[in-house]
Amino acid sequence: MRNTRADAYENTPRDVIATGNEYPTHYALPAHSHRRGQLLYASTGVLTAITSEGSWVVPPRRALWIPPGVTHEVHMGGRVSTRSAYVTPEAARAAGLSERCQVIAVSPLLHELLLEAVDLPAEYDLDGRDGRVMSLLLDEIRRMPVLPLSAPLPREKRLAALCRELLVHPSQEVKIDDMAARAGMSRRHFTRTFREDTGMSFTAWRQQACLLAALTRLGNGQSITQVAVDLGYGNPSAFATAFRRVLGLAPSRYLATPPA
Repeated sequence: MRNTRADAYENTPRDVIATGNEYPTHYALPAHSHRRGQLLYASTGVLTAITSEGSWVVPPRRALWIPPGVTHEVHMGGRVSTRSAYVTPEAARAAGLSERCQVIAVSPLLHELLLEAVDLPAEYDLDGRDGRVMSLLLDEIRRMPVLPLSAPLPREKRLAALCRELLVHPSQEVKIDDMAARAGMSRRHFTRTFREDTGMSFTAWRQQACLLAALTRLGNGQSITQVAVDLGYGNPSAFATAFRRVLGLAPSRYLATPPA
């Protein structure tokens, strides 16, 4: 497996190149960007990526697509093993890959393609098997469904700052009126601006922030009961119901069940 810095091969004359890395618990990659787009796959562990537009949580066997040039920081919730495919801007456009960050499912085929890709030479044979592997990898990325594992940040600076704080210390007990007062806004102005900037109500955003935090904590081995209490849910059952409604599976199954 090739384990190296992305900037070491930015100019490699191939549309797609892949690497793998192993990170210790709580390791953080400071804000940076790549000329190429990056498919960041969490083979094991849970990671969180943050940009100026929001926060994305990537559980095991899911991946985050980061478009070319997007500045991002990455935080490892525990020990994390990644596989990354880096795609030139031209190839990303030709493949129809998104211009926005998004978490996607990873099919068994895409999983195997990523494992294979990291072992290919940097300047693989474009016209042989290796080139076909990389072409199929791009095709498979494009067809993956997008997962609801993000919390967008408002454009309004006061709201963005408050939301960043809430991402660090999320709780269902945070009230709209308290947030509005801290932002120096009326409740009506706060709720209208928040929805205009994020496309969702503050209540829905607060729940999303809590569920994203829950994924990281559960991935680190915390119990469902402890996570529910810490995030301000009335009881584990209420937390499990909210989790299942948004993510489709019970908390105990989600991290253990790779996408089909």
